[in-house]
Amino acid sequence: MTDPLAALSAVDPQIADVIHREVDRQNTTIQLIASENFTSPAVMSVQGSVLTNKYSEGYPGKRYYGGNVVVDEAEEMARERACALFGAEHANVQPHSGANANMAAYLALLDPGDTVMGMRLDQGGHLTHGSPVNFSGRIYRFVAYGVDAESECLDYDEIRSVALAERPKLIVAGATAYPRTIDFARFRAIADEIGALLMVDAAHIAGLIAGGAHPSPVPHADVVTFTTHKTLRGPRAGTILCRQEHAAAIDKAVFPGLQGGPLMHVVAAKAVAFLLAQQPDFREYAAQIVANSRALAAGLADEGFRIVSGGSDNHLMLVDLRPFGVTGKVAQEALDLAGITTNKNAIPNDPEKPFVTSGLRLGTAAVTTAGMAEDQMAEIAALIARVLRAPDDAEVRDEVREAAARLCSKFVPYPDPV
Repeated sequence: MTDPLAALSAVDPQIADVIHREVDRQNTTIQLIASENFTSPAVMSVQGSVLTNKYSEGYPGKRYYGGNVVVDEAEEMARERACALFGAEHANVQPHSGANANMAAYLALLDPGDTVMGMRLDQGGHLTHGSPVNFSGRIYRFVAYGVDAESECLDYDEIRSVALAERPKLIVAGATAYPRTIDFARFRAIADEIGALLMVDAAHIAGLIAGGAHPSPVPHADVVTFTTHKTLRGPRAGTILCRQEHAAAIDKAVFPGLQGGPLMHVVAAKAVAFLLAQQPDFREYAAQIVANSRALAAGLADEGFRIVSGGSDNHLMLVDLRPFGVTGKVAQEALDLAGITTNKNAIPNDPEKPFVTSGLRLGTAAVTTAGMAEDQMAEIAALIARVLRAPDDAEVRDEVREAAARLCSKFVPYPDPV
């Protein structure tokens, strides 16, 4: 097959080399970062198309530039497919990222200084859920809820108590590092009790929701934000779903409130991802992600790791490394050298600093896309344990790297040039 990077190689061989080496890295190492996935060649082909040339400020039929008659169709398809996939009344497919989607939702629903309730960053929440170093914590008054100290699961009684005491205008449900099923109906009931709006950040679980492997927040939430590149397996970007009563405010917040021209090549790629997620095999994929996550968590527990909350209901798990006497930073670096890509992550009530941490956040979306199943999760758990029992042993790391490469050679995400 002709190398699609041949033209780039002639113009910029250095960048072409970076891409070639990154393809090789993804093909030959085990990818366990919970927020990553392998998107399809179809999605990548759209992102590299002439749609990148078009300026399309505004919305279909109401643009500030001419020549949008063709690309308008792509955005309409993306909006319609998103609504059909999730059963939503309205979709805005222009946000460049999940953080942008969250910011637009806040701009639409809140005034500066309003009280908002979100999940604590050090217990599974996201930066945009009120971190003081993030725009969310600087512009709005955030109050936090977290997980129960013993079960390490969401404490809905505590959430209700905080809501009753603080009376937030908006409650944000959803997380970036929470391995259990979220009860959106309980959040809705709490919001209704105090007259608050409910927003769900479904960035991580959007693909599981689309595939029927996690309950949907759409019937319960005023607004749902999500990214399209994690479990949904699409382009790196964001999307907002909302009830019709908030549609105008959401659209106005995205443009002109937050962003300029949308990235039409990415918007069209979202349309492709939404179409692929409507296919029957995507439901099988979503179910396998969860099965693999549970299998990997069980395998790691058998190796002596402590799994936060005792397991996983979705695509990710938090691994407490303290029984092995290593930090998240040490573990991430050792595993990287051994051909296993992970990310350090705080565990609830973590005694370590955020850049060090006591844990790892592991996810199974990418390895599931590659075709791996429960048997491979047991093998991966054993490889992780072998490295972290001797994180400074170069010989062990080299042997594990060879074993990881052998495993990946049977499950290659990009066997053809991309």
